[in-house]
Amino acid sequence: MFGGALDTLLEGPVVPYLLFFAVGFLIVQTAFGLFGTAKMNKQLNSRLKARERAGSVQELLTELRQQRALGDDGELAWSSRFFNRLVTRSGIRFEPGKWAILSAIVSAGLGGGVFYLSGNPGYGAIAAIILFFVLPVIALSRAGTKRSEKLGTQLPDSLAVIVRSLEAGHPVPTAISLVGQEMPDPVGSEFGMVADEMAFGSSLKDAVRRLSQRSFNEDVDLFAATIRLQAKTGGNLSELLKLNGDAIRDRQMLRLRVKAASAEGRMSALILSAAPFIVAGAVHLLNPDFYGEIIHRPLVQYWLAGFAGWMMVGNLIMRKMIAFKI
Repeated sequence: MFGGALDTLLEGPVVPYLLFFAVGFLIVQTAFGLFGTAKMNKQLNSRLKARERAGSVQELLTELRQQRALGDDGELAWSSRFFNRLVTRSGIRFEPGKWAILSAIVSAGLGGGVFYLSGNPGYGAIAAIILFFVLPVIALSRAGTKRSEKLGTQLPDSLAVIVRSLEAGHPVPTAISLVGQEMPDPVGSEFGMVADEMAFGSSLKDAVRRLSQRSFNEDVDLFAATIRLQAKTGGNLSELLKLNGDAIRDRQMLRLRVKAASAEGRMSALILSAAPFIVAGAVHLLNPDFYGEIIHRPLVQYWLAGFAGWMMVGNLIMRKMIAFKI
């Protein structure tokens, strides 16, 4: 009985579907594998490619600092320190012309959406102008936050590499340079810049201080403080870095526990914030005349703007309630 059922199944259209699914699965797996390999190679070789193009350590440092919007001495270069910090922390290559074009395109599209929803071209123009200046700040801030978190995650492994290299008898510049060669971005590029600055004549304390200024990460600040302490009082650097790495790992574990405990509050804030917009958008798409002419009345628009502002205040309050400093 089972043999006849199996023959009937194989004679039907099931086999082509199974083969199609298997081929599709293999294509997806291959694509993900190639993408992951290419991404890892890009991360590992981002600074090494710049070193291949540069003729000397000075040219390499100049190019890397220009990419991060830093001065020739490695310090913040602009009088507008707020935006300078955002650019440096984000790790994105500093290309103001390209950023302006992308911001203009996106802000024009969003301004057109505001004009479509409100029917008032003035609102659309005002929204486009505001977004043109706000969107780069938001994008750089988010990129900087993600990069800083990733840098903090990679820091304990980097310190372990330095400790093992020092225990093997290598000098400090060689140990730091090993991190720049073996570790992926962002920690590889950051420690690579430290090694390049030391090769160019900078002291370890000054090079690590600039690393702390570029990173804006509490764990990197702790590492810089450890280096300063060792430079003043002396001691076994490998033992200090080993204790530093253990402390950073413990802090990261505590942050993960707090993040897991506050996940419910963050998800509640996300759902409560997105629900009104999703419902309003669905109603507008399914029945554009549902609101009739009421939506275009100034009083209704003022009330909607007030509701949006009040929702933002509620989100900020919920964010403060679940934002634990560790």
